[in-house]
Amino acid sequence: MKLRALRRAVALAFALAGCILSYWTLRIRGPLTLVERAGWLHGAACRVLRAFGIRPTADGPIPTHGLVVSNHLSYLDIVILSAVMPCFFVSKAEIARWPYFGKAARTGGTIFIDRRSRASTAEVVRQIADRLNLPVPVLLFPEGTSSDGSQVLRFHSSLYEPAAAAAAPVAAAAVRYVLEDGNERDLCWFDDTLFLPHLWKVLGTRGFSAHVTFGEAHVYPNRRSAAEATHDEVASMRAGNEPSSIRPQLSAESV
Repeated sequence: MKLRALRRAVALAFALAGCILSYWTLRIRGPLTLVERAGWLHGAACRVLRAFGIRPTADGPIPTHGLVVSNHLSYLDIVILSAVMPCFFVSKAEIARWPYFGKAARTGGTIFIDRRSRASTAEVVRQIADRLNLPVPVLLFPEGTSSDGSQVLRFHSSLYEPAAAAAAPVAAAAVRYVLEDGNERDLCWFDDTLFLPHLWKVLGTRGFSAHVTFGEAHVYPNRRSAAEATHDEVASMRAGNEPSSIRPQLSAESV
């Protein structure tokens, strides 16, 4: 396990260096647009996945605009979802202060929110409303925190408001992890688990895959009905009750 973790840690360091190089290569042409930033983060996530040794798959209609809401298990979710599709994340403000990863998130166009501040929430709602006009979806984790995967926590509805007001499509996404030797909880990052020890554990995990299931997008009349409906849809997809319209979209070879 230690040798595997060390090997992947070296691969991850090279991947992160490659992400920096690719960004500055793009910057030679001038400042990046928001859409280009999301595209850069998409490519960076694919590099990082290879370093982790994660095998991702995705089913269902991958959104190209509007709002996407997902359950939240770990920081790995961000890498997985960004590798599946270019998107703008809504993330807690603390992430912006993380070494390297905070800078990468800002570079990729992430919107940061301080959930304790009404002013911050109002500003984030405004930014989401602006981004809904772009050909890249906005992705948020309505649980407001990561969990151990035993259940999908209640979805907070406040950040659904821009989509409801603009009659923009809202799609649900369910993330799950499958381990060759272990269970999903081993990869979840929740409660007071320290980041670096958990990352080392993930790097040493023998073999695991990540699966994302997307539901059909819908327009909802208000934020509360959107939160309730998408929560139930994510919980159903997590339980294995997948939509009948699902079709393969991503294979490990494509990243």
